[in-house]
Amino acid sequence: MADKKFPSVYPHSFAQAKQLGELNDWKASHKENIACKNAIEEAIRRGFDGMYLKSDCAESVLNQFGYHRVSYVLANSLQCKDYDGRFSRGNHDWAKQTYIPPDKDSYSNRNLDFAVDSHPAVLDGFVNQYRRAYQALGLFDHTHCLPDTEKQDFEGKVVVLSPKVLKENCLTVQDQLWLCTGGFGAHVGANGRAVFAVNLADGKKTRWNRTDFAGVLAESHLPDWAKEKLSEIQEQAPFAMGGMTMQ
Repeated sequence: MADKKFPSVYPHSFAQAKQLGELNDWKASHKENIACKNAIEEAIRRGFDGMYLKSDCAESVLNQFGYHRVSYVLANSLQCKDYDGRFSRGNHDWAKQTYIPPDKDSYSNRNLDFAVDSHPAVLDGFVNQYRRAYQALGLFDHTHCLPDTEKQDFEGKVVVLSPKVLKENCLTVQDQLWLCTGGFGAHVGANGRAVFAVNLADGKKTRWNRTDFAGVLAESHLPDWAKEKLSEIQEQAPFAMGGMTMQ
């Protein structure tokens, strides 16, 4: 799956896409969402024997559609069924973390088009499988960052790129950790959004937006390999590391 390219999940509603002149993007993504929904239902039909769901049921769908779309379709499905107590509270709470834009008018609710219709208790087990597979990636998120991200200056600090920004073939911690070198967006209250940073794993320099980051990584979570890379970067171009100075 690391070498496969997956279409991006379109993040806006039909009405927003129309305003932005991006209806073709919305249609392509919506079609892919429906295909993913159908694949989940088929995988459950094949993987559920009436008592148990096969432990690798989610694997084939992930290989076909990737983590981002499967997550989006599952979150949408649970949000459309937020009244149903047959889903665990943990999975309901997990689903709410993904923003699914309301997409209905006087004729229809388009989000229902890709809401999985499998039995809720079995679908709940599929969601558990997805979440375990995702957790196995070992990615960083806001829980690994300093609190009050909106109040943190980024410059000279190791920042965590949000998993939602990463492409499927870049869902690794190596692709998440960056040293912020500047940009208006690196500073609290600045008008600009740009954050300039260097990747700790390969030294690649890129411009991001401040909102692309989950926050400043807490020093206790900095891996040993990242400490070594940080020291190398410091030797080449010293930075005030904001509490992470490597000796």
